[in-house]
Amino acid sequence: MANDIRVCDKCKHVRVKSIVPKLQELAPDAEIRVGCKSYCGPCARYAFIFINGRYVKAADEDEAIQKIRPYVK
Repeated sequence: MANDIRVCDKCKHVRVKSIVPKLQELAPDAEIRVGCKSYCGPCARYAFIFINGRYVKAADEDEAIQKIRPYVK
């Protein structure tokens, strides 16, 4: 089963142009969806990635990518 990865394009701590290629490299079979996740409170304070049913937050996008590694199938 492919990984389900979602990122918010409105998040102030994530640049979609840089994070999507990194996610594709980490999980080539992943379905990556970009759009608002209605998670605006934490989104304003942290970078976050929604992966396989879990929200993972971090100080920046690189740290968030490191934190999702255990959740990649």
